[in-house]
Amino acid sequence: MLLIWTMLPLTALAALGLAAWFFGEDFWDELEMLSYELEDSAWLSLARLSFFIVIFALVWRAYLALTYRDMEYCSDQELPYVTVVVPAYNEGEQVLHTLRTLANGDYPAEKLQLVAVDDGSKDDTWHWMCEAGRELGDRVELVRMAANSGKRHALYQGFARAKGSVLVTVDSDSEVLPDTLRHLATPLARDPLCGAVAGNVRVLNHHQGLIPRMLQVSFVFSFDFIRAAQSRINTVTTTPGALAAYRDKAVRADLESWLNQHFCGRPANIGEDRALTNVVLKNGYHVNFARRAVVLTEVPLHYKGLCRMLLRWARSNLRETLAMTSFIFRRFRKTPALGARVELLISLFYLTAGEWLKLGALGVVLLSPLVMGVNLLLGSLLGGIIPALVYVLRHRDSNFLWAFPYTLFYMLALSWISLWALLTPHKNGWLTRGLPEPPRTAALPSLAVPVAAKGETEFHRDNQL
Repeated sequence: MLLIWTMLPLTALAALGLAAWFFGEDFWDELEMLSYELEDSAWLSLARLSFFIVIFALVWRAYLALTYRDMEYCSDQELPYVTVVVPAYNEGEQVLHTLRTLANGDYPAEKLQLVAVDDGSKDDTWHWMCEAGRELGDRVELVRMAANSGKRHALYQGFARAKGSVLVTVDSDSEVLPDTLRHLATPLARDPLCGAVAGNVRVLNHHQGLIPRMLQVSFVFSFDFIRAAQSRINTVTTTPGALAAYRDKAVRADLESWLNQHFCGRPANIGEDRALTNVVLKNGYHVNFARRAVVLTEVPLHYKGLCRMLLRWARSNLRETLAMTSFIFRRFRKTPALGARVELLISLFYLTAGEWLKLGALGVVLLSPLVMGVNLLLGSLLGGIIPALVYVLRHRDSNFLWAFPYTLFYMLALSWISLWALLTPHKNGWLTRGLPEPPRTAALPSLAVPVAAKGETEFHRDNQL
């Protein structure tokens, strides 16, 4: 381990020296010219300030992440009654596997309610839900919406049928480990201030291409570093749709406003997980991370699909970060909130100064493509060090090497996404779920299941933990 910690920075420095030697005097001449052109410029001053803020953020989060500790899970007697809602749209056979992993996990069957909602799918998703109904019997409740209304509406229909004091959301393209629900519910059972818990997302199809392999390392960094750090200050800013748990009484009163949330005068059809996290925080509860609550989820295999997924995330991140500013600087909870405010300020800096620096960098590339090209290569090495180290510390295998090509790939091919999101935050397209034509299959089995009507509002009110 010590060898990895020392060799990676040395590799980055060696790469810079090698580049300078390879390009010879041309490199140094261009570097000198660029320094003269940018001297005393606002862009360079902001770049220097950004460097110190990035270092501060890394040190701050590293300290918090390293001091994060897993919570030992509850006994059967301590566990709360949990309702798991699985919304599905054009998911096909995968929804059956998702429901199987939930039903067959290590959670007491008498304390587990499964609700699967077909959001007006145009493929054979309903067929596979019915297969799950035949296989699992009354352990799963099936709901078929009359038309596609969006994930938020599908979740709402599931919440309307919830009997549990804890509401869990699991994406229909995901599979959980046997002890996942037990680890996920434990913080809510033991800490009355905990209002929501973020699960730990891993890549289900990581062997299917370069992009999933790179995202596997990126996800480990995002959860085992970023969310672990945020959990230490009780302010995880995003509970992922793939796996999250919410205390019923922390969100129940706000579900109507969450369902009908608008942004720029339009219904907010994306970012339902981030918005629900804000509801919990605004109501004064803690939001924590459960590292051992692992869910495996499918990710895009191709560049176009990846861009669409990241663009949707970037837009919702922008919207809900702005929404956080409406309450985070007030006394929104009884426990200390300085760490939450520091995290928000870091995010706001990245959303503003960080994007402005990107625009300025385009001009710098035109001034000196050679120097900027070398800096991009160096940046990909330096930028990949922390994700690589986090991955090695958690998994100790050679997949950490994917952190370096992903950093370069992100800089060259994905860094435009957050800037475009900043310019188009009002757009609501889900982007990543296709609309295939219904397959020609035999008649679907007939099951006596409810069909949800849009706008249904009946709830179970007696759900207390």
